Amino acid sequence: MAEKISTGCTVLDEILKGGLEAGIITTIYGPSATGKTNICMLSALSMAKTKKIIYIDTEGNASLARLIQLAGKNIKLLDNILILKPTNFMEQKDIFNRLKDMISDKIGIIIVDTISMLYRVELGGNKLYEINQELGKQLSYLLEIARKREIPCLITAQVYNDFDVPGNMKIVGGEIIKYSSKVLIEITIDERSNRTMILRKHSSLPESKIEFKITQNGLEKIKKNFILG
Repeated sequence: MAEKISTGCTVLDEILKGGLEAGIITTIYGPSATGKTNICMLSALSMAKTKKIIYIDTEGNASLARLIQLAGKNIKLLDNILILKPTNFMEQKDIFNRLKDMISDKIGIIIVDTISMLYRVELGGNKLYEINQELGKQLSYLLEIARKREIPCLITAQVYNDFDVPGNMKIVGGEIIKYSSKVLIEITIDERSNRTMILRKHSSLPESKIEFKITQNGLEKIKKNFILG
């Protein structure tokens, strides 16, 4: 059984029965404000205790204030987190082209939040094939690094409404991301702001779900009270 690496996010560790697996890409997808970035920051801080982190932030969501809040007394952990902030898909491409040269034995995880935001912006043009090809290359770079260095890669992705199936959400980047990811986790949010983490794809674990809430310290599982009749 593959060794699990704790993310520092108890909800994610529980649904993955221990944490992330090295050598693969784990993708978390869902609407905005569902906790994806909080998970990424918690994972970065957890790994930063022993390794250095490459954190690619395409949406500008990795707020320094929130990182400091999550770090608490361990503020020095931020010194081990390299945050890269591309502002367009070309800059994202350049970062991925340089990734192999940036990787060493000191790197513990690569985080991309989100892989699909700047890609989505480019889809408005007339170069769909080229854009999809480039996204595929970026994911293949990540997978190659993950395997060779035996480290986990954690990425997030945006979603959009499936007009053919009302209420169904599709991943921006679709089959390209699904094909590259060994683990897929969906996060949903309802009209009452209740959030649910759902394990959709895993090589050895069945589909499962956990309801949670976002707190000052990260994510917290919602414990249900059962009334016995």
